[in-house]
Amino acid sequence: MKPKILVIAGPTASGKTVLGVEMAQRLNGEVISADSMQIYRGMDIATAKPSPEEMKAVPHHLIGFLDRSENFSVADYVALASEKAEEIISRGKMPVIVGGTGLYISSFVNNVQFPEIKGDAAVRERLRNEAAEYGNAVLLERLNGCDPESASGLHENDLSRVIRALEVYEVTGRKLSDFKKESLTVPSPYEFAAAAITYDDRQVLYDRINRRVDVMKEKGLVDEAYEIYRESGDEVRTAHQAIGCKELAPYFENRATLDECIERIKQETRRYAKKQLTWFRKEPYVEWMEGSCTSDINFFIKKCENIIAKKFFL
Repeated sequence: MKPKILVIAGPTASGKTVLGVEMAQRLNGEVISADSMQIYRGMDIATAKPSPEEMKAVPHHLIGFLDRSENFSVADYVALASEKAEEIISRGKMPVIVGGTGLYISSFVNNVQFPEIKGDAAVRERLRNEAAEYGNAVLLERLNGCDPESASGLHENDLSRVIRALEVYEVTGRKLSDFKKESLTVPSPYEFAAAAITYDDRQVLYDRINRRVDVMKEKGLVDEAYEIYRESGDEVRTAHQAIGCKELAPYFENRATLDECIERIKQETRRYAKKQLTWFRKEPYVEWMEGSCTSDINFFIKKCENIIAKKFFL
């Protein structure tokens, strides 16, 4: 019998965090975050990290452990998530993976083996300079031209991963997505039940996003983003590209009003949520839980319990 792991996925602001804590309490579990921005320290508001009150004494792993100047790859995530999962299982508890970074989740679920692909610092530096001069979207569009499968799961803010995929293509002449397909040869040591949150009306999700951004503003998002803006300088780091931070730069530079920048954050978050939904809909291991404007946490708990019972034959 393989150890069992629950995955709770879905777009930003869908309610994953609350559901993850509730299910962890019911399953004697601990949460492993699968969020590519919550890994960084000092970005609590912009990345909507769960507060101690929201965690409800449930242990959470891979949140706020990395300095903002550090880079972090999907291979790093899979290695650390595997380590944490083994620790949790050794304590007789169930790992509960919670997050919206599809690349992290699919790589972990599929037990992706990461090949040693030679890098080229000069190529990376050139691509970073091009991103600074022409914008991240230009590089993402270029990646879409040579490796659309890799591009489909990335946002323009995922600059390090966009650059890595382009670097692999330039250095090897092969697509990173092809390397990944070849890496799916070792079965996972775990058995998964994966539940993803969605809503029958997309506007419900968008309204949740808009309300959350307003709350983030009230909690001090602008001050947090300003500290990140001040330290970034000319360096283009993954952490500095987080939605909720980079959109405020025009306000700090007196090029736009605060209201205009807040509206931009809402727009970019909605766009990101749409990409998350697109990613997870392509994943065969995902079971969907579709809510409505009247659905509460108990609705999703029941849906999730049904998925667990079906997958684990409980």
